[in-house]
Amino acid sequence: MSNETKNALVFGASGGLGQAVVAKFLTDPNIDRVIAVSRNPQTEDLSAPWISNTRLIWIQVEDYSEDAMREVVTGLEKYQGCVSRVCICHGQLHTDHIWPEKRLEDIDGGAMHDIFHVNAIVPSIWLKLLHKIIAGDTPCPVAVFSARVGSTGDNRLGGWYAYRASKAALNSMLKSFAVEYARRAKNVKLIAFHPGTTDTELSKPFQASVPKEHLFAPAFVVERLAVIMEEAEIDGQLSFVDWDGKTIVW
Repeated sequence: MSNETKNALVFGASGGLGQAVVAKFLTDPNIDRVIAVSRNPQTEDLSAPWISNTRLIWIQVEDYSEDAMREVVTGLEKYQGCVSRVCICHGQLHTDHIWPEKRLEDIDGGAMHDIFHVNAIVPSIWLKLLHKIIAGDTPCPVAVFSARVGSTGDNRLGGWYAYRASKAALNSMLKSFAVEYARRAKNVKLIAFHPGTTDTELSKPFQASVPKEHLFAPAFVVERLAVIMEEAEIDGQLSFVDWDGKTIVW
């Protein structure tokens, strides 16, 4: 990968993993500045005195409508061709009113719509809007947070219908994006990344059943992701890998 100092973009930056990605990129001497985007304001953990305002730029977006997202990307045009990392960290498994389905009777159309919007539609719109910003000569791995449960071939337990299907839909969209990006932005490598079960709000209600050695700290996961992105071959293909760099079946 190039040793030139470039810029990193982090979308969905206020979540547990998003914050960890921002913090990791801020320690990378090859990244000139980190542009973080989220609906929430910059968190206290990322407001420490050592973080220079010239290195971290936090953009608060009103919502994740396409118009609002387009406005954000228009503001990023000054970085066109100078982006060396992109992480799209959006993900939703549950809310106060939505819970993963245990049986088919639990399926709810409205809940499915909400889960699909966060997990599949929002990342897809970012990739639609970003291609002119990240296309160029700078090698640019783009990691989109997926999930092993989005693997159709690995589904042996069933349940979690909306979450599974939304991540499978995301993977399918990423495959099509990879085909088109290979023609229009040859410097880009798309990665569907499974972080494992991470100690964040997304997994908290389910952590009791997870062995301690299989519950990862966000900082550990993003350290692994940073290595995967650094070593990624810009080959025009979509990779679906876990935190350990191992390929996941589609």
